Amino acid sequence: MRLDQWLWAVRVYKTRTQAVEAIKGGHVRVNDQSTKPAREVHPGELIVAKVGLVRRTLRVIASPPSRVAGKLVSQFAEDLTPASEYQAARDSARAAPIVRLRGSGRPTKRERRALDELEL
Repeated sequence: MRLDQWLWAVRVYKTRTQAVEAIKGGHVRVNDQSTKPAREVHPGELIVAKVGLVRRTLRVIASPPSRVAGKLVSQFAEDLTPASEYQAARDSARAAPIVRLRGSGRPTKRERRALDELEL
């Protein structure tokens, strides 16, 4: 089975297009080597895929016939990602939101109304 199909079938990425873009972008490595979307995956291979903020490590157990339910993924892939990786991603997501500095870029609706009041 192709690497992009396998990543989609075991629900690492939501679409095959996302899987292909991640592979071409260098976010997926097989046995610590960059690869192409059409590469065949075989049982026992180690796949490292960056998904959002998490770098997931998976071992191929088998190739599913098609996309499988979330509960059945464990029959085809073994998740070797350390729990600390998931925790670090959760913590960084909870970090302070990005704050727009006043005066930078386009004014917000509130700032524009305040400017309109000054001009009157």
